[in-house]
Amino acid sequence: MDYKTFVGQVQHRLEFAQMGQAVRATRAVLTTLGERLHEGEATDLASPLPMEIDRYLTEAEHGQRFDYQEFLDRVAARANVDRSDANYHAQQIVAIVADVVPPGNIEKADNQLPEDFDPLFGLIDTQEPDQ
Repeated sequence: MDYKTFVGQVQHRLEFAQMGQAVRATRAVLTTLGERLHEGEATDLASPLPMEIDRYLTEAEHGQRFDYQEFLDRVAARANVDRSDANYHAQQIVAIVADVVPPGNIEKADNQLPEDFDPLFGLIDTQEPDQ
């Protein structure tokens, strides 16, 4: 998926009138997620994404320890939205990321985070399908 398609999907799912809003939301969510993940996991998650977007994950100050409420507060501040919008934006953007990256990369990121981050992955199934 290329940059324009990715941002277009964010814009469509979040019903933004302008592409800039979608870019701001994407940057807010992925930078904050990159801060929470260890560097290797952030890099693995970022590698299949367009280079204009993967940098939000890879250039973050990795390995910070904060809970999901702090995650939402950071996303809200960066995107200039309230916490409930930040939660919705984060869920939608992570779901789009999940459409692009291999399922194992999403599962590793999910497994690295504490249980209170489960809502972040609420729109995707990170479990292996039954055989």
